Amino acid sequence: MDVFSIIGLLGGLAMFLYGMRMMSSALKESSSGALKKIMEKATNNIFKAFLLGLLVTALIQSSTATIVLTSGLVAAGIISLRQSIGIIVGANVGTTVTGQIIRLLDLNDSSVSWLQVFKPSTLAPVALIIGVALIMFIHFRKSDQIGGIAVGFGILFSGLLNMTSAVNSLTESPVFLSLFANLDKSPVIGYLSGAGVAFVLQSSSAAVGILQTFSTTGQLTFRGIYAVLVGIYLGDCVTTAIVCSIGAKADAKRVGIINILFNLGKTVLVFAAVSILHAAGALDSIWSQPIFSGGIANTNTIFNLGCALLLFPVVLQLEKLSKYIVRDRSRKDEKYADKLAALNTQFYSTPAIAFNSCYDALLTMFDASRANIDRGYALLTEFSEKQLEELNEEEDRIDLFADRISNYLVGLSSTVKSGYHTGILNEYYRIISEFERLGDHAVNISEAGQALRDEEVSFSDSALKELNVLKSLIDRILDLARVSFEKRDESSARSIEPLEEVVDDMVNALRDHHLKRLSTGECSVVVDNIFLNLLSDIERISDICSNIGMCALARIHPELVEQEHSYISSLHQGRDDNFNHIYDEAHKQYFDQLVL
Repeated sequence: MDVFSIIGLLGGLAMFLYGMRMMSSALKESSSGALKKIMEKATNNIFKAFLLGLLVTALIQSSTATIVLTSGLVAAGIISLRQSIGIIVGANVGTTVTGQIIRLLDLNDSSVSWLQVFKPSTLAPVALIIGVALIMFIHFRKSDQIGGIAVGFGILFSGLLNMTSAVNSLTESPVFLSLFANLDKSPVIGYLSGAGVAFVLQSSSAAVGILQTFSTTGQLTFRGIYAVLVGIYLGDCVTTAIVCSIGAKADAKRVGIINILFNLGKTVLVFAAVSILHAAGALDSIWSQPIFSGGIANTNTIFNLGCALLLFPVVLQLEKLSKYIVRDRSRKDEKYADKLAALNTQFYSTPAIAFNSCYDALLTMFDASRANIDRGYALLTEFSEKQLEELNEEEDRIDLFADRISNYLVGLSSTVKSGYHTGILNEYYRIISEFERLGDHAVNISEAGQALRDEEVSFSDSALKELNVLKSLIDRILDLARVSFEKRDESSARSIEPLEEVVDDMVNALRDHHLKRLSTGECSVVVDNIFLNLLSDIERISDICSNIGMCALARIHPELVEQEHSYISSLHQGRDDNFNHIYDEAHKQYFDQLVL
């Protein structure tokens, strides 16, 4: 055995694996939004789900990627566990497309002349030329991604050519002849060998591709390879199940378990069918005959498609079995569990879905902070230990959201490449701290309520009426802040700043009124610091809403990122008619309601 032949074989395998990974990554990046829409189309119609799984896997040439993505969608609540079953079955059939592409190795010089275009020795350089041209010289929308797909395709076929060349030089090696002879003698060895190779490579397509490459030696037979193919199915799905289980909730883990159960079912069916057909003599014509790349590809497709059809009547029962294997864990607090579970690292390869999960989590975080502000305000007039406990529990959840979203965005940032996604990332980074600060000020307001209770004092009626007027203005600003983030609404975002100025004016007025009440004895000296600190927190809430509005405007008009200070300064100098109009109207509306 020539050591250089081994090096050539391993080098070809490395190129094959890298080419497949590069092509798959480029396909997913260029179609992340489309993938999300396709996967969301899955319904309770298992046949439609099957076709979706087949289509997506044929597109990205990775059943592992499809099933991991499906696991993430189940975790996010976008599709149910039952809906995922059809996609899993379709993914197992879709992965055979790669083998059918690799069978182009069977083309030889005696083939029809126009078919020579599809020989790997032709396709590899053509794909590389096209890919490099798109990446370096021809620029249009998504040209880099399309070029990456072409380069990955070219590298994949170049790797196949290298492996084929290395394998041809090993044809006479006693070691390899012995290996192939053992495959013929023991289906168990073949099964375990296929499972081991697929598990190590984490790709059934790559494992089948290696088998197709070795078929050029003429030493492989149907008798020797059928068990290897079935072993490959199991080895690949075990890897997938492990990936699906990392940091996932029960239903997401069950997706990987269903894939294993389905492939175990394929194992039983294939071994049973081959044994029966061989005993009946139906396989005599191919049993001990050499099998080549095309035959392996066809066998792979027939096994997967045939098993899918035969198992369809019982495949939905796998849901019940998976729930028996993976039990639900009881949780004390299930609130927001679905939103947090949607922050799944499995979505990093499809940024559109990852950002959608962040968006939902951030909206939930804002609403929780907003609800806490209302709870804190209520404690000023009617203190309740239960209400305070709910507020503090919600504050813990808000902090948890902030940590989870922030960490998730850090991990996601390494996969973000487009300018559009970078803009979303920057906005979300900034928004997290703003939403968290809203919750912090809600806690401060609740502490004012606690202080009033502890000191056994209360605000005067006139002070409470003025605080209610200020609260109605704050509610209006919070509504605008939510809409500006939720819908990226420019009108709402631009309306916040003039109202924030009215809040500043009202806070100053309420401080003056408070001093007058102190001088006349209408308000107790004990409430002085409580009232003033409360006004500061309310003022900070309006400031935060102003920042939220600016984040939305910066997404719409990126140039404002560098001009934010000068933009706000120009507004306050009266240079914007819309700002002036909203400010004047709101100033009159709310100041007319104040107690004088």
